[in-house]
Amino acid sequence: MFKTLVEKLFAQVASIEIDPNLIEIPQDRSMGDFALPCFSFAKELKKAPNVIAQEIADHLKPEGIIAKIQALGPYVNVSLDTALVTNDVLGKVLEQGEEYARSLANHEKMIIESPGPNTNKPLHLGHVRNMLLGNALADIAAFAGYDVHKVDIVNDRGIHICKSMLAYQKFGNNEEPNKKADHYVGDWYVRYDQESKQDPSLDEEIKQMLLKREDGDEETRALRLKMRDRALDGMHETYKRYGCHIEKAYFESDHYLKGKKIVDEGIESELFRVKENGNIVFEDDELWEKVVLRSDGTSIYITQDIALGILRFEDWKMDRMVYVVGNEQADHFKFLFRIFEKMWLEFASKCHHLSYGMISLPDGKMKSREGNVVDADTLIDEIQDISLNQLKQRYPDEDHTNLAEQIAFAAIKFFVLKYDAKKDFVFDRKESLSFDGESGPYIQYTYARCRSILAKAKEQWISYASYEGLSNDSERLLCLHLAEFAELVQKSAHEYKPSLVARYVLELARMFNAYYQQSKILVEDDPAWSQSRLALVASVQQVLHTGLKLLWIEAPERM
Repeated sequence: MFKTLVEKLFAQVASIEIDPNLIEIPQDRSMGDFALPCFSFAKELKKAPNVIAQEIADHLKPEGIIAKIQALGPYVNVSLDTALVTNDVLGKVLEQGEEYARSLANHEKMIIESPGPNTNKPLHLGHVRNMLLGNALADIAAFAGYDVHKVDIVNDRGIHICKSMLAYQKFGNNEEPNKKADHYVGDWYVRYDQESKQDPSLDEEIKQMLLKREDGDEETRALRLKMRDRALDGMHETYKRYGCHIEKAYFESDHYLKGKKIVDEGIESELFRVKENGNIVFEDDELWEKVVLRSDGTSIYITQDIALGILRFEDWKMDRMVYVVGNEQADHFKFLFRIFEKMWLEFASKCHHLSYGMISLPDGKMKSREGNVVDADTLIDEIQDISLNQLKQRYPDEDHTNLAEQIAFAAIKFFVLKYDAKKDFVFDRKESLSFDGESGPYIQYTYARCRSILAKAKEQWISYASYEGLSNDSERLLCLHLAEFAELVQKSAHEYKPSLVARYVLELARMFNAYYQQSKILVEDDPAWSQSRLALVASVQQVLHTGLKLLWIEAPERM
C-alpha cells in the first residue's frame, strides 16, 4: 500500500533510474519505514554511496503521509506520518472487512494440479503437503485476482499400480474390503513387497500384467478398475476431510494412448529419436536426454503428461499451468516444459513446477512399500485425539469435539505451510499443537483473544469505530504490518509461495500479543482512547481471519 507511494517518491530522482525492487524495509524500524540502499549506483555516478544517499535525500521533499526523508550512511530512509498511517489503514480494514486486500484485477487463468494420487495406497503425509499447498495457492491466487481452477491427475496405471492388483489377484480370494477402501488397497501393495522378497518371479509377473493392461486385456482391465475405484472411494473421503475440492480429475488410463500417438508423430517430425536399444528419447543440448516411450511400447509419466498438457489447454485455455509435485520430479518437468516449447504450445512459457521437499518423521523417512507411513487419515485422528485430551484437561465439563478438530487441522496445515515448499522438514506432532511459538493453534488463540476483547468491549462501549490517537511504536508497526497484507498476498500468488502468507499471519499474531502484553486496551476514564485501540484490535482480528482462511484454517471464536 505505502510502498507504492515511496516508489513514486524515488521516481522523482532524475539523475538515476531506481529499481523499485531495491526499496526495502529496515530491520530497525526506528531508522525509518522504508530504505533505499545506494551501493549499486556508485559505479555509474562515480561517487561514494553515502554521498549519493545524501544528494537524493536533499533532492526529495516530504509531503502528505511521507513525514521525513533522511540519509543515514549509504541509505536513504523514509518515515511515514503515524497519524495518517493509522487513519488510512484502520479506516480501510474496518470499512472493507473480508474484502480488505482482495484484488479485483482480472489476472490470467491459472490451473493448479494437486494432489495427484496413485491408486495403490492411501494418501500419506507427502500427499497432505501436496493437498495443502494446492489448496492454499488456489485461494491465495484467487484472492490476488487470478481466475483459478483446481484439477487432479489420477495415476491409475503403471508397474506400481499392478503391484497391489497382482497381490490381490493371487492372495485376496476376491474378498470385499474390511476397512476404509483405500487402506485396503494399500495393504495389498505392502503385501506384494513382502511376497516378492520371498518369490522374485513375481517381478516378471508384474511386467506381464502391465503389458496385458496396455494391450487391452479385459480381465486385467476389470481388475484395475475394481482396485482403482476402491482406492478413489477412500481417497475422496480424505479429500473432503482436508477441504480439497477438485473441479476435474484426469486419469492416466484415459490419455496414455494419445501420448503414445504424439510420440510416434514426434519421431516423424524429428522431435524425438529412436535409439539403438529401441527406447524413444527427447534430446536437448542443455538437459541431455529423456526417454519418452520404452522399447517395449509401454508409456511412462512423461508420455502421458505431454498429452495431458494439450488436453488441459483444450479444456481450459489456461494462461498458467501449475504442477504441485515433489522435488524428485524436477528433471521430469524441465524436460516436459522444454518439449512443450519445442511443440510451440501456447501455454509452454507459463508452466511452473511448484516443487516441494520431503517430510520426515522424528524416527526417520517413510517407506510406502514397507507400510512405514503416516497416512493422512491416521495423522488427523491422532492429532485430534491429542488436542481433545488437552481441551478436556482445561475445560472438563464441556464438549470440545468440534474445536479439537479445528485445532488439529490448524496444527497440521500451518506446520506444513509455514515452510518454504522446497524445504525438507521433520513433522513434530507436539510442536505443531503448541499454543506458543510457530503453530496454527497459537494464531487461532490470538484470533480468539481479539474476539474476546471485542466481545467484552461491546458490553462497555457503544462503538470502536474511532481510530484517532494511536501513536506509540507498537501501534504504528502493527498498522504498517496490516498495510503490507495486500502486497504480500500478491507476492505469494505471483511467486507460488503460500509460506509467505503463513509467515505473515504468524508475525501479525506475535506483534499483536506483544502489544497486548504492554498496552491496556480498555481504559474506563478515556473512552476515545479505548475506541481507537479497539479499532486496532478489530483490524488485527479481521486480517488474521482472512489470512487463516487463505490457508484453509478455521478461526474459532473461543479457545
